[in-house]
Amino acid sequence: MQYQTRRILITVKAYPNPSRKYGETVCCAGIDVSDFRLVRLYPVPFRDLENEQKFKKYSIIMVNCATPQDDHRAESLRIDADSISVIESIGTEKGTWKKRKEIVFKVPVKSLCQIQSEGVSLGLIKPKNIDFEWKKASLSDQKSREACYAQLSLFNKYKVPIEKTPLNFYYKFECANVNKCPGHKLPIIDWELREAYRDWRAKYLDEKLLLEKIEQKWRSIADTTKRDAYFYVGNMKRFPDKFMVLGVFWPPNR
Repeated sequence: MQYQTRRILITVKAYPNPSRKYGETVCCAGIDVSDFRLVRLYPVPFRDLENEQKFKKYSIIMVNCATPQDDHRAESLRIDADSISVIESIGTEKGTWKKRKEIVFKVPVKSLCQIQSEGVSLGLIKPKNIDFEWKKASLSDQKSREACYAQLSLFNKYKVPIEKTPLNFYYKFECANVNKCPGHKLPIIDWELREAYRDWRAKYLDEKLLLEKIEQKWRSIADTTKRDAYFYVGNMKRFPDKFMVLGVFWPPNR
């Protein structure tokens, strides 16, 4: 496997998942700043990284990448996690949204309808008429997750399991600038959303209030009356027709 060093602006960090093959990993995506194309980085053993390697979203990292042999999606890259080096982080304080936009908006903005028809696995899309929903997660999903963590402990890779949240969250929307878009409902797998659910339980002991606060936050960042909101979307390796919202890009309206 031939590796090349790439500079990647990290735009997406999914919720950690245990894997029998790779251990606990985080699927990340970002923008290769050499050619401004979206790329998927996997596997990222985030909790096993050295502290100075643990990047935030909108960090620019340098990492050695290669074309994977077991993932034929054109946007996917296998990484050497030991090679990760954080170059800089681009925050949201005054003036830095401009720096983020200078990179992100060099990526072609498409619709989900277009992405599905083109057969690509990652995209930046412009949604409209956005709604937010949740529903109970299946018990079988949780049992499978627990089984993976149990297997990892047998190989001396034990770590405190990160629980699967008991709810799944979704954005419903239509594609902007698409006539007769049938509408879409995609699960949201952003780490920040699920971490908010876990952290905010200590503050909002009543689950109804907790969910109201989560809905308020994730409606707010996708509020097109106040934000120039875009979704990063990606599909699943095993089910290429199934897409997810990987994250939201939400600069203030001009």
